[in-house]
Amino acid sequence: MGKRGLIPLLLAPLLLLAGCGQEAAQAPDWNLYRGDLAGTGYSSLGQINRENVESLGPAWEYSLRGADGGANSQATPIVVNNVMYFPAADRIVALDPVSGREIWVRQIEEGRPSRRGVAWWPGDGENPARILFMAGSNLHAVDANSGADSAGFGNGGVVDIGVPYNSVPLIIDGVVIVGANTPPGQPGGIGNPRAFDVQTGDLLWEFASVAQLGDPANATWAGDSWRGRLGANAWPFYFTADPERSMVFLPLASPIPFAWGGDRAGDNLYANAIVAVNLHTGEYIWHFQTIHHDLWDHDPPAPPSLFELEDGTPAMAFTTKSGYLFLLNRETGEPILEIIERPVPASEVPGEQTSPIQPVPSAPADLARTRFGMQDLVSATDTNAAHAAACGELLDSLGEVINLGPYTPWVHRTPDAPQRTTLLFPGLAGGPNWGGVAIDQATNTGFVLAANLGTFGWLEQAEDQSWVLTTPRPPGFDVAMGDSRWPCQKPPWSQLSAVDLASGEILWQRPLGITDGLPEALGNTGRPGRAGAVVTAGGLLFIAATDDNRFRALDVETGAELWQSSLPGRGNANPMTYVGADGNQYVVIAATDTLLAFSLPD
Repeated sequence: MGKRGLIPLLLAPLLLLAGCGQEAAQAPDWNLYRGDLAGTGYSSLGQINRENVESLGPAWEYSLRGADGGANSQATPIVVNNVMYFPAADRIVALDPVSGREIWVRQIEEGRPSRRGVAWWPGDGENPARILFMAGSNLHAVDANSGADSAGFGNGGVVDIGVPYNSVPLIIDGVVIVGANTPPGQPGGIGNPRAFDVQTGDLLWEFASVAQLGDPANATWAGDSWRGRLGANAWPFYFTADPERSMVFLPLASPIPFAWGGDRAGDNLYANAIVAVNLHTGEYIWHFQTIHHDLWDHDPPAPPSLFELEDGTPAMAFTTKSGYLFLLNRETGEPILEIIERPVPASEVPGEQTSPIQPVPSAPADLARTRFGMQDLVSATDTNAAHAAACGELLDSLGEVINLGPYTPWVHRTPDAPQRTTLLFPGLAGGPNWGGVAIDQATNTGFVLAANLGTFGWLEQAEDQSWVLTTPRPPGFDVAMGDSRWPCQKPPWSQLSAVDLASGEILWQRPLGITDGLPEALGNTGRPGRAGAVVTAGGLLFIAATDDNRFRALDVETGAELWQSSLPGRGNANPMTYVGADGNQYVVIAATDTLLAFSLPD
């Protein structure tokens, strides 16, 4: 292969530069999953602000009903030209964003639409506006005005991309970019990101996320370990892009299997990396690897959020599940703040060859718990006696517990040896997750939610002599207390951080979420969550995410909670905001199987 990462096509159609008007989300609309191509989750709206947010109340709600009685939605709707679009169980729905009234509903017969969102294309002189979305391995295009299949796109409005992708396509300059889902620990399809022509559905390019022969990065795979290798896929809920530089940024996941890498010695590029490619051709520009030879499934769970430093430097901010926030020059991939290759513990598993070093940013400080010692075990005064006792029993059941700080390797168990267990922080679900970094564009402050959840487990040898990760179910370092699970280390169990993206200074940090089974004086523990926030020019940050089923508005400058609303389910989605045709600003969140809109009273 002559070009790094690029899989050449036998027939490469000419790229038609349509849809250039979609390069940024403009108020009053919210026309991309995260509001803009930069992925900032920022809105310039300020009708709802610090002074009046306490008056925010319900405007309307919509049931995301489905054949199975629920939708468990993670969707962020989009609003374009006074129409709201989103997936709802087995349907794509268009609503009046002022009233919640249905405009049209499109049932999807084969495969459910992604529960995360849809993309909009404004059309051109020959084609009307389209809504594009994934359903299994099928990329659908429907008419934005009616929901009917888009003529001329693929086969009756459908293109089979070859592998499932259950997230949101990115549309930019006539190109539709999609990822791939290959679940960790099990075989699946090749995880290469791909791009298609938005008019015809023709394949434009495919980037080899596992470096192939002819690519210098292929040397990071020992021998033939790259051949047929799965994983290293682009699974994020959305992508970000820099149209001025014709760049799109691909966050790539861990190799499969992830927990044992004895059959894949080396750094394993482009796994666990952010890769910048030309959005028109898919050609490699630069990469930054966040973990060498990953054994923890701690990939970048969201694409980078893009911003400009005061001196004009084009920058990006992104997190990894390991609890770190990295700041890079997005044009070159070079660090803005120093990144140190730190020594990390070596694996004792026969045949494993861990990397002796891993990249760690000098700033900001860790955004999630990255280590555990016995002094961190929860006590009765932290929560209550029953919880502390249950956690003590869990710890005793694990034998010798090993945590050596960041990137603690998995221990291995053999039948004739004393029982030992690795306790990993952050756990497999990570600290930060798919919510990404929200950015206040007025101040270049980044906001990140991180869970403090551990995972315990160990490796055991399989019949083929490979080593298989065992994580008892549930694998979290927590115990059941009533209707919820309480982690076994001292709180906070999640925290929201505000970071100065120029200096790396943490401006404020606070637990997010209440443990309802505790008295008020102890209940502000933080609760687990994976979703992200929206920031507005009204000085507010809106976020749900946590499993205490609450939707909150915080002051961006202090982190103080200014408003809260109980939800009918978990708000495991990123919120959004827009102005309706009535001139009112709305804030919307999906909560399990209900979409809820809030506004100020008339």
